Amino acid sequence: MKQVLIDYMKRFSDINDDELASIAERVPTGSFKKGTILLHQGEVPDKCYFVLQGCIRQYAVDAQGKEITFNFYTEEQSVTIFNQHTEDKTSNYSLSCLEDCVLVVGDLSTEQDTYDMNPVLEMMTRKMIEEDMGNMRDEFSSFMASTPEERFKALLVKRPKLINRVPQHQLASYLGITPESLSRIKRRFG
Repeated sequence: MKQVLIDYMKRFSDINDDELASIAERVPTGSFKKGTILLHQGEVPDKCYFVLQGCIRQYAVDAQGKEITFNFYTEEQSVTIFNQHTEDKTSNYSLSCLEDCVLVVGDLSTEQDTYDMNPVLEMMTRKMIEEDMGNMRDEFSSFMASTPEERFKALLVKRPKLINRVPQHQLASYLGITPESLSRIKRRFG
């Protein structure tokens, strides 16, 4: 499982395989069962994650009690709720394991100590975050400018396995459509 992490870190660093393996061995991981809530909406996040195996859903419950799915994180994706800019530091989102997961688990309270012991890890993390932020910005812009059918087509191209990994009502919410609309769109692409 650590090989997934090593392969991912290679994209952001030119250090040798032995050094990457050494870093990966020191990185804490955990296994989480399907249904585990990693973070509840309204809590102050104290962990960040990197998915080695499994699928995590990011969602919120609105004032009317409706769940809205904002993202799904799968293998080789980092999961961090950035909320240091808010007054109370609480999360607007919940994180839930949709499958059994194996995750790298970072402790936000010891993040700087970890970077002090592994300066290369800090540089890699910064590059990873920059890539994630760029991708999120591009995806959001594309989402806002596209029709539901175009969003589904993009999902087929970029994340085709997601369609069979997550419940359809959550996928519809993620695409900003009703489950009935998703069914109609899927039939057209059948």
